[in-house]
Amino acid sequence: MKCTEPSESQRLDILLENLLLIEASKWKVPCFIDATIKGTEISPKQYGQTVMWLERLRSLFHFIPETFGLAVSILNRILASVKVQVKYLQCIAVTCLYLAAKTNEEDEVIPSVNKLAVQSGCMYSSAEILRMEKIVLNKLQWDLYTSTPVDFLNTFHAMVMSNWPHLFGGFSQMNPSLHVALLTRQLQHCMACHQLLQFRGSTLALAIITLELERMTPDWLPVMTELLEKTKVASAELVYCKELVDRCLETPSNPVYIYISADKDLQTYIGDKVSSGPPSLTCPPEKKHQTVMQDFKLLHKGSLVMDTDEFYDGFRHLYNEDRVEIKTQALVESGLCPPLTVPASG
Repeated sequence: MKCTEPSESQRLDILLENLLLIEASKWKVPCFIDATIKGTEISPKQYGQTVMWLERLRSLFHFIPETFGLAVSILNRILASVKVQVKYLQCIAVTCLYLAAKTNEEDEVIPSVNKLAVQSGCMYSSAEILRMEKIVLNKLQWDLYTSTPVDFLNTFHAMVMSNWPHLFGGFSQMNPSLHVALLTRQLQHCMACHQLLQFRGSTLALAIITLELERMTPDWLPVMTELLEKTKVASAELVYCKELVDRCLETPSNPVYIYISADKDLQTYIGDKVSSGPPSLTCPPEKKHQTVMQDFKLLHKGSLVMDTDEFYDGFRHLYNEDRVEIKTQALVESGLCPPLTVPASG
């Protein structure tokens, strides 16, 4: 009897099932009580700034988006398990990124601990980062890997492309890898919002995909229903998560966005922003460093210039896009990448 290979749809179903099983056993996030993480003095604003700082470092060291997702997941598990003092938050965060990189990245991409300490601007020595690494590993019993929101977003997007390709096909100017890269920008912003910590990564990623489907096609309901059945997420929970995501992203009505590949001036601009160091957790608000999501240059209301090359390159392998040039293009009523700011505390 001839054995047949599973179809792409079946492989994605198996992948999603495995991700959900891992999430069910390892998902753990800090709880905010009285405007701080329980048992600490870490505020929602400080948490959000730290998460977005990790994204800036991910960009600086050219890590893949999955490394950022794992770093935030490790950070959340530590903050949920240990009463962390504010003064150690940056050291823990950069250590989580280093551990995530050693889990996901190729050896030649991973910087030395000394280079990480210097270029991150975290004000901690390589010896202190290595000591923190041992503490984090011991607290998590050396079990770092878990399903992240980025993993779920990639899987859901691939499932829609595989099972309902016509739904995302309306944007002829945008190939799948660029599309998922832009959605990942939205997801990163949501991962910095403390109000969305109450939702598992699968629910958060599904909310972003569902909102995207609602904006792009009137035939979104059957897709959402099937994905809900596969993930076993309660419909009421998804609706609530969608409302918070929509509020977090502050999607403008009838937006017009312009996407361009990085030229020398824009690359210099972003490079300067990334190298400005970590956000201060103690200085006055007017002196806070801007986050990576403010590295988009606002041209006028509802219009942005955005460098997507590095994210785009990271996703092209998912859809076998070996060589595609990103050209300047205007997308009317896309709603793909709303203006992003660090969520306000409270």
